[in-house]
Amino acid sequence: MTDIPYSLSRISSGLKRSVMRDLLKFAVSPDIISFAGGLPANECMPLEEFRECVDAVLSRDGARVLQYSPPFDPLREWIAATMRSRGVECTAENVFITNGCQQGLTIMARLLLDPGDAAVVEEITFTGVRQVIDGQGGRMLTVSTDLETGVDVDALEALLSSPLARKPRAAILITDFHNPLGVSISVEKRERIAELAAMHRVPVIEDDPYSALRYSGEAIPPIKAFDSAGAVIYVGSFSKMLAPAARLGWIVAPAALIPRITVVRESIDLESSGLMQRAVFEFLSRGHLEPHLARLNAVNRERQAAMLDALERRFGGIARWSVPQGGLFVWVTLPEGVDTGTMFEAAIARRVAYIPGAAFAVNGGHTNTMRLNYSSAAPGAIGEGIERLAALVRQRLAEPVISEQ
Repeated sequence: MTDIPYSLSRISSGLKRSVMRDLLKFAVSPDIISFAGGLPANECMPLEEFRECVDAVLSRDGARVLQYSPPFDPLREWIAATMRSRGVECTAENVFITNGCQQGLTIMARLLLDPGDAAVVEEITFTGVRQVIDGQGGRMLTVSTDLETGVDVDALEALLSSPLARKPRAAILITDFHNPLGVSISVEKRERIAELAAMHRVPVIEDDPYSALRYSGEAIPPIKAFDSAGAVIYVGSFSKMLAPAARLGWIVAPAALIPRITVVRESIDLESSGLMQRAVFEFLSRGHLEPHLARLNAVNRERQAAMLDALERRFGGIARWSVPQGGLFVWVTLPEGVDTGTMFEAAIARRVAYIPGAAFAVNGGHTNTMRLNYSSAAPGAIGEGIERLAALVRQRLAEPVISEQ
């Protein structure tokens, strides 16, 4: 039977599956050069170190780590110390453990939005941001993003200063190495965003899974570092800096908000794995993270350089692209008339994959763009994949345009 014999909620019926999840099969298919994923390379995973940490926790702590358990305070203390080193006033009382950034966003959306409420997002943003707002029956108000300095803060101010009846309930911004655009918000804009959030009493949710993946330039303090009013909620993750399967992240929020966050979390899945919290802390306390990140970032730096070089050689004169200082993605803009959505099947036929940019466009459009990931392919494969894409794009550009009568 294919039909569901009962009614579903309006919210669940309106939710759309993430395009990235649908296309993930292309990211792992061995016969396709995939720029479609957002995954660290398997060869960069700290497999032996993490195995030793899991074994140590099980040997030392025994069966109790397989039980339900409260948040692991040593991990919260480590996160708080790390946030303080980045300029954030923070203690363990401000830290709430989650199952990654996506759950952090989900919790905050449930906490702040009622059906029909509006949240500000960038007009091109990670599809998971859209899902958490849609999941609350919320509306999205959009602002543009400059590919050099990040979100348009003037447009953000205009929305935050709206009359009360139209004022958004929250804003969700991706700070560093934006997915999919690659851009980081400038320090000047970060300071101003924190000021606007406090002035207009609209919380800004800072989505920051990528800041540890910096390959060049100076590290920039998070927006939360400029927040003295408790108006910025920081959401972080171990998924990109350690391993996606860890499913572990955190929220930094005012201590008075943590009990409400706890209740919302309990309505979802109670708690994060006690075993995983202890294993990740073991990994951190043994000093494995710094050398792991050094290796990971060195590999990604080399692969990003290979992609940027290949784009210059193969797409020079016919496309524009972002040049991030870190992260996992390059955003490519092709000439008008090249539709990367309709081109996708032809790309797969050439054994190369990407994500059409329209998948990230909240208001539609941007059909001549694409997101390319470089972390999962070796430099030689990156060069070959970009060559295949360029040949396909140039073929499309040479095809005659058929006007609709």
